[in-house]
Amino acid sequence: MSGLVFAGIAVVVLLLLGMSVKVVKQYEQGVLFRLGKVRGVLMPGLRLIIPVVDVMRRVSLRIITLPIQSQGIITRDNVSVDVSAVAYFKVVDAVKSVVAIENVYAAIDQIAQTTLRKVVGQHTLDQTLSETDQINIDIRKILDITTVEWGVEVTLVELKDIQLPDSMKRAMARQAEAEREKRAKIINAEGESLAAAALGDASDTMMAHPLALQLRNLQTLVELGVDKNTTVVFPAPLMSTIGELGSFLAREAVAAGPQADGLPAAVPMQSLGTPQAQEAQANGEPLSSSR
Repeated sequence: MSGLVFAGIAVVVLLLLGMSVKVVKQYEQGVLFRLGKVRGVLMPGLRLIIPVVDVMRRVSLRIITLPIQSQGIITRDNVSVDVSAVAYFKVVDAVKSVVAIENVYAAIDQIAQTTLRKVVGQHTLDQTLSETDQINIDIRKILDITTVEWGVEVTLVELKDIQLPDSMKRAMARQAEAEREKRAKIINAEGESLAAAALGDASDTMMAHPLALQLRNLQTLVELGVDKNTTVVFPAPLMSTIGELGSFLAREAVAAGPQADGLPAAVPMQSLGTPQAQEAQANGEPLSSSR
């Protein structure tokens, strides 16, 4: 009988010893309650408490990711959008997170949803799409004011997804297309302006150097000849160049004098550029000239 009593006492002692030994992990803190009153915070490591009298609540100090479910929000310009976000927070005061609020995670989830609707509802659709960084900062500031009393710090809030109605998507696509067309027309107009300015400078240069225009005409003829065209259009300035060339050859012939073999004197090349000479050549008539 005494052996059974001894065995029973040993079991009770072992149970009490097991209840008194607590291990607090590195990322945790333990809030110690003694007869319902907070006695302090237990740091990580092996800790002993008084069984039955003491109760310890573990609190994680790691950053917690809290998805904020999609919220139907009406923006300031009366556009309905569905916005979802994600919040990151951590406990900075273990005692407040246990004593000040019953369920800190559920509370932060609810306050984050209401804050998201409040902040996004104060912005227009364009601001919601383009100023997400500022919206994230505004949400985090509002959450910090509330959660600081719960011993919790919100480290980051990010808008995760913004869903637009199909009609709004089509309208934004048309707007983007019109914006691209506007930029294309502006760029084209700027190119035309620069080209006109360059052509003006080129014309000034050709006016100062008349032969430059003739060289340009000859270059154009060379380019046309590459394509094996059957029709070649001579620019009007080229005809005057042929007349000037004929005048030069005529002056050279006059300076050389009549030919030695008794043939008629050379026909002045200046007359080749006259309408009469061109008509005679077209009719097959010989050219004649008088000295």
